[in-house]
Amino acid sequence: MVNQVPKHVAIIMDGNGRWARQRGWPRSRGHLEGAKAVKACVEACLELGVLYLTLYAFSTENWQRPKEEVDTLMGLLRKFLRDYTRDLAGQGIQLQAIGRLTELPEDCQEQLREAIAQTANNHKLTTILAVNYSGRAEIVDGIKRVARDVKADRLDPDELTAEKFSQYLYTHQWPDPDLLIRTSGEMRISNFLLWQLSYTEMYVTQTLWPDFKRADLLEAIAEFNRRQRRYGGV
Repeated sequence: MVNQVPKHVAIIMDGNGRWARQRGWPRSRGHLEGAKAVKACVEACLELGVLYLTLYAFSTENWQRPKEEVDTLMGLLRKFLRDYTRDLAGQGIQLQAIGRLTELPEDCQEQLREAIAQTANNHKLTTILAVNYSGRAEIVDGIKRVARDVKADRLDPDELTAEKFSQYLYTHQWPDPDLLIRTSGEMRISNFLLWQLSYTEMYVTQTLWPDFKRADLLEAIAEFNRRQRRYGGV
């Protein structure tokens, strides 16, 4: 029985390639099935009452993968947005995106802008896609914005606090995640939300992302409820 649903869930969706390899299929098939798992996860979070869901969809390091795989991932992003935006809008889901979005292919940028605009007035669940995202890059970009404000006399550097710096990050309008889920069993955060995960509860499952179902999400939330969150206190 779930006692408390976390307000903000973040997920490192890992294991598409291994899922495909185990079946003797190309990695592209794993990414396709992973996209289906995204849809199911979004709908489960909406049903359970999660308010914010951040999904690590594509990192800045992923550009180093073979061009064919990168093209597949960009194509799946466009297809997901094209096919699913109307459903998102109809279910009261708002779509947002974080990362160095201007470095994405122009057609992906346009599809993202359209999806964000079409769902802007929805408030039941905010789904945030981390695309061309890097936690380190986000912090660097935040520092650059701070430097510009200091130079323009809009900010006194002696008055900068952790809380104020958070307002310079991509995620400034949302609360930090309560729960981080990583699929595929890897014990690392892979440059994801480095600032925001300071006191986030972490849950790692051996389940590969294409196999991640509603029951897996419920188990992660049940484990979250077994934790005592003290934020550095006693």
